[in-house]
Amino acid sequence: MPGFGDPEARVLVLGLAPAAHGANRTGRVFTGDGVGGSGDFLMTALAANGFANLTTSHHRDDGLRLSNAYIAAAVRCAPPDNKPTPEEIARCLDHLDAEVTCLPHVRVVVALGRIAFDAWLQLVKRRGVVPRPRPQFAHEACVTFDGGLPVLLGSFHPSRQNTNTGRLTAPMLASVFRQARRLAG
Repeated sequence: MPGFGDPEARVLVLGLAPAAHGANRTGRVFTGDGVGGSGDFLMTALAANGFANLTTSHHRDDGLRLSNAYIAAAVRCAPPDNKPTPEEIARCLDHLDAEVTCLPHVRVVVALGRIAFDAWLQLVKRRGVVPRPRPQFAHEACVTFDGGLPVLLGSFHPSRQNTNTGRLTAPMLASVFRQARRLAG
C-alpha cells in the first residue's frame, strides 16, 4: 500500500505496515483503525505540530490533508500478527526506496517503532552509507548521516499496546514531531 501526504514534504513518517482492520480496509495507512487507535493518536500529534488539519482519520475521503509531511509504511501489506518477517521487509524495501525517491525535499524521517527504524537503516545502507557504530533504536533517538541523507528520528509506535500501557504518551509523541519540525527547518 503506498503512502500519502504532501509531495513537497520535509518530514517522512515511516510506520510499520497497514493494519489489517484499518488501512488494509480503508486503503490508507493509519486510517480507520477505530476511535483511539494508532491513526487517531498519530494524527493528533501531527495536528498539534501543524502537519495535519484533522486529529482523526477514519476513511480515505475524510478531508485529512497533510502539510509538509508524508506517511509511508516499511511493509506494504498487513503481516500476520503485525510481525513482518525479515524477508517481507526486504521485499518491500524496493517500494519504499521508489517512494522516497519521489520525495526530494525530505530532511527528517520519523520512524515509528524499531521495525521502521531498522528498515530506514537498510535503505540508507542500500544508498552506500553504513553508520558506525550501528545506531540503536530508542524513543527520540536522533541519527545523522553523511551524504546529505535525512536525519532519522526514532519514536515508539503509536500502537494501542504502547499507548494503553503508557509506554508512549500523547506528550511524548508530540515532542517527537516538535523536534522533527525543528530539524526539518
